[in-house]
Amino acid sequence: MSEPTGAEATGRRLGAGAVASLSGVGVLVVFIVQNTQDVRFHFLFLSFTWPMWLYTVVVAVFGALVWFGLGVLRRHRRRKERREERRG
Repeated sequence: MSEPTGAEATGRRLGAGAVASLSGVGVLVVFIVQNTQDVRFHFLFLSFTWPMWLYTVVVAVFGALVWFGLGVLRRHRRRKERREERRG
């Protein structure tokens, strides 16, 4: 038999989160490639035109930052609770 190499040797595999993230990025890239027209935005007193792909990237990055930030807050809260349980 041959020796396992790469991910098999260390026992690492792609988790469900990684597969979902890669799938999401793939769908996002397809969406960006298919939507190259310009769109006009009106917000309060602002009015501007952006390419749809740029708007999509900005919204996706903003959403990812919010999602990441919520995870950081959750981990901080749980860590704080565990610290209080050890002291109490």
